[in-house]
Amino acid sequence: MSPAAIIALNQTSANLGRRIQAILPNATLYGLTDRTTTVDITFENFGDTLRELFAQGTPIIGICAAGILIRTLAPALTNKWQEPPVIAIAEDGSAVVPLLGGLQGVNDLARQIAAGFEVQAAITTTGDIRFRTALLSPPSGYVLANPEDAKTFIADLLAGKSVQLQGHAPWITASQLPLQDSATHTLQVSERIGEPSPTCLVYHPKTLAIGLASSSVSGDRIQMLLTEAGLATQSLAGLFVLQSEAGQPEIQAIAQHFQIPIRFFKATDLESPESTAALLALTAAGPEGRLLIDQTDWAIAVADTPIEVEQIGRAPGKLVIIGTGPGGPNWISPEVKAALQKTTDWVGYKTYLDLAEPWRTQQNRHESDNREELDRARAALDLAATGRSVAVISSGDPGIFAMAAAVFEVIDRDNNPNWSIIEIQVCPGISAMQAAAAQVGAPLGHDFCAISLSDLLKPWTVIEQRIAAAAQADFAIAFYNPISKQRRWQLEKAKDVLLQHRSPQTPVVLARNLGRSGQTVTVTTLKDLEPESADMRTVILIGSSQTRVIQRSNSQPWVYTPRHYD
Repeated sequence: MSPAAIIALNQTSANLGRRIQAILPNATLYGLTDRTTTVDITFENFGDTLRELFAQGTPIIGICAAGILIRTLAPALTNKWQEPPVIAIAEDGSAVVPLLGGLQGVNDLARQIAAGFEVQAAITTTGDIRFRTALLSPPSGYVLANPEDAKTFIADLLAGKSVQLQGHAPWITASQLPLQDSATHTLQVSERIGEPSPTCLVYHPKTLAIGLASSSVSGDRIQMLLTEAGLATQSLAGLFVLQSEAGQPEIQAIAQHFQIPIRFFKATDLESPESTAALLALTAAGPEGRLLIDQTDWAIAVADTPIEVEQIGRAPGKLVIIGTGPGGPNWISPEVKAALQKTTDWVGYKTYLDLAEPWRTQQNRHESDNREELDRARAALDLAATGRSVAVISSGDPGIFAMAAAVFEVIDRDNNPNWSIIEIQVCPGISAMQAAAAQVGAPLGHDFCAISLSDLLKPWTVIEQRIAAAAQADFAIAFYNPISKQRRWQLEKAKDVLLQHRSPQTPVVLARNLGRSGQTVTVTTLKDLEPESADMRTVILIGSSQTRVIQRSNSQPWVYTPRHYD
């Protein structure tokens, strides 16, 4: 289950939320802006925040009336099999009411919270109340193969039928189910496919480990032999591979085929120097493991209890490169917010880390100077290679004059084999030029380009050539990094180059501190552009020959570039 979001609408609720965090340490406390203090994340719109979390599959614990949660989430209810847990808790902690997510463990979560408050959870699910277990929602490490039969099965038990257990499952034997050696109904716990029916619920424990010694095998081949052996794919716990094989796309393809995690071993982690697939599988299965399939390149072993994959080998590690947008919290995408909260470490320039700070809960911050991009990328990759989940944080869009290119450049240059096991994701953000354009209308409404005026990483002669070419081609232009304390002359020179090809009356937009305190947006002309009016926090938009200005009596003018030429 993912870490929960605790929703507080006032400070009294926020104080209770901290008590819930003592019970659920990984939970994040959300508080309504201007009504709460010392929360992890603030929000302004209750409905939008709740529905966004629900859509992401985040368990929700609302410290409020149950009706508020029900009415807010009602439009989002589509599939009960995928709904995350939703719990309403009274402001004084006297009532804990599970509302949604019966198939995702909501009752167990409610009981855990209620026990911490020394109250009884308001469980209304008849089967859970009578049998003290949820047959529709087995604990972690078990998968119900035929959930469509469970409703009838449970109804039969409630009507007086008894049930026999085939296999081993402590959570069943510890329940209050009417277990008998000879019964009309069966609970079957096995890694074998079985014969599910309305009178037989089949549970597959995550006890099978795939050992892979070569990337030459395919998921389809493994699937075929599993079927021939009568083994259920739902019992596959993980794919276990030598670290020397990391980075092979075939390995990722197998993991995706079966929707299982990958764990890596170094040769020195194994008891034998010979790195066979069987040895990998047996190592993952533990001391009581037995080999079921051995195909030399790959093998499957079975453990006597569900395999705790997170405790075995090395995780691939994850590096997510995100853009927070140019400034304001409203410009951070839901994907970026979710990625930030799922990570263990944040890496970035201090200013950019501060922009993301409202979404930080327990993540470690790793700050570096703004000019140390390649070193920062290496540090982030090294951290992810240890199995951590790392966010490299840029402002704007990470792929536009930002950290995404630096990360991939370092990977290309260094060819570090330790980085081959890292899963890398790039999450786009709103770029400064998009935000600037939106403030004044649509100056980038037709063909445009972006040019950085910084000559720290490329010579000025190249920059000047590009400005001239863009001007001759009649592109609208976005200038990034127009001026700094060390670079005072480049913007004036860029203006001179532009005036050789553009009218002095060409519209120009200067946007500074977008989305942040002190935001300013100015519309001027190319001839009146003063370099002193810009700094490193300014993005400048230069119109094309077709860009137009619409004057307004009491407001800033609109600027747009038509999508056609006369």
